[in-house]
Parts: sequence; structure tokens; C-alpha cells
Amino acid sequence: MTNPTSPNTPTIILAGATGHLGGLIAEELRKRGAHVRALVRVGTEAGKRSALKALGAEVVEVDFQNAPALAQACQGGACVVSALSGLRDVMVDTQTQLLNASVQAGVPRFIPSDFSIDFTRLAYGKNRNLDFRKEFSEVLDNAPIAGTSVLNGMFTDLLTGQAPVVLFPLKRILFWGNADQPLDFTTIANTAEYTALVALDPNTPRYLRIAGDVQSPRSLQHVASQATGHPYKLLRAGGLGVLNAMIKVTKTLMRNNQEVFPPWQGMQYLRDMLSGETKLPSLDNDRYPGMRWTSVQEVLATKK
Repeated sequence: MTNPTSPNTPTIILAGATGHLGGLIAEELRKRGAHVRALVRVGTEAGKRSALKALGAEVVEVDFQNAPALAQACQGGACVVSALSGLRDVMVDTQTQLLNASVQAGVPRFIPSDFSIDFTRLAYGKNRNLDFRKEFSEVLDNAPIAGTSVLNGMFTDLLTGQAPVVLFPLKRILFWGNADQPLDFTTIANTAEYTALVALDPNTPRYLRIAGDVQSPRSLQHVASQATGHPYKLLRAGGLGVLNAMIKVTKTLMRNNQEVFPPWQGMQYLRDMLSGETKLPSLDNDRYPGMRWTSVQEVLATKK
């Protein structure tokens, strides 16, 4: 790896490095010789700090409410990358504090924690977590700094359990609406690698859209059968109106839920994919030719 003290080594400021995606971004940046300065909250557990230091990252504990200290922590950065996760207090408020600190420190570029389906095509009020991204994108667009969002569809990794699409015990592909609607999937690892490359690329557009694989519910039926060696069938649970009704009922029953990803949030995300509204219109996969994209079939094969 390049010596972090070399004047030719870019310094990438990374917030959210203790999370899964953030940790992988840090790892990919270090592989490419970048000096990673990981900003962690005061009181972050020692094990998480040690893991980042083992990668060769500089770890800086900072109070995100302390504007001068946060700006000082961003000094000398070529790009600030946010992999923060949370509700509005994090995705809008804390990210705005980080953005302001980046501007104050003279950092030229900022990558927000968007990593999602194409929320730019979605109206306010349809998806709570995407509303936070839309709100922050307006703040970023009005800041004197170059912003680049990476949109990656759904994390393919979720298909192995968390997302109720591939029902392994039942050998079914669950969906609502149109069985031929194309859906965008990208693994967390591919998203991290691409984001690291974006952070080290000084000339990026406002949005970059990627998908490691594009599959419809119908093609997922074939892919799951091939990956597992067991025949899968389609299970259509109704139209999108049925799914909307399920979301409404679930939200009502969980009115006071403050989880980042409650069941109804995942249902909103799936509905917005199945509606086609948030389908990535074009892909920027070829921007970095050395990337190797992991297919949905490869991920599902791990569940054999």
C-alpha cells in the first residue's frame, strides 16, 4: 500500500465506516492506496476502532454536533464519503452537519449515503427512507461542493433472507404486480468497490447508477432453480394495490415504530421496485472496466 504520509496519496474522509458497507468501502480504498480517515462517534466501541486501524485507516473520534471539530476532522480531504444509516436525524441532520463541515474544510467532493433505487424518480410521501434521501439531495444540490450519489437498486445480499422475494423453504418467488418487471440488484461488496473508485475519481457526475444484475420475478424463478438445483415457481400475491393495502395495515399496527428498516419499509421498497417507477434508466457499470459484477445466481447459490 502507498505510504499514507505521501503528499500524492489522496485522503478520503469516511463517515459510517463501522457499518458493513462503510467497512467494505474503507477496505477497498485502502487496497487502492488511499489514506482513509474514518470519522467515528465519540464512545465508539474499541473493537470497531481496532478493526479500522487494522486496515491502516486513521480513526478520528468526533462529535458530529461540534461544527469546528468536525470541520477540522475533514481538513485535507479529497472527498468525503458518507455511509451513515438511520432515520431523518442521521440521513438529513447529521449528513447536513457533515456536508457543512466538508465545505468549511474546503473538501471539493461529497458522496452521500444514498445507495438505493432511483429515488429521483419517486414523489415525496411514497417511501419514508427515500424521502430522507430526497430531502438531503436538495441540501447537497444547493451547497458549494460537487456531489455524486451512487444508486445501486436493492442489495442482492438481501435476497438470501431479509427480503421476502426468494422463499427458499417454499421454492417460490413471491411478487406483486407484473412478473416481467425488471429489478436492479447489486451486492454490498460491488457497491463498496464502485464507491471507492468514485471517491478516487475527481471528475464524477451528480448521479452514477449501477446494477450488478437485472432480473424480473419471472427470470428470478429460473435463476433460483439453477442456483439451488430445485425447481422454483412464481407466487403472485396480488396486484400492487394489494401490496399498498398491506403496507397501510402494517404501518398502522406499528405506528410508533422507530426502526430504520421496519417490515413496512421493506414492503415500500419492494413496491417501488415492482412498480417500475424507480428502475434505473441507464447503467454506469462500464465506467471502471476492472470491476467484476456478482450475479444474483452467484449469491443465491450460497443458500444451497
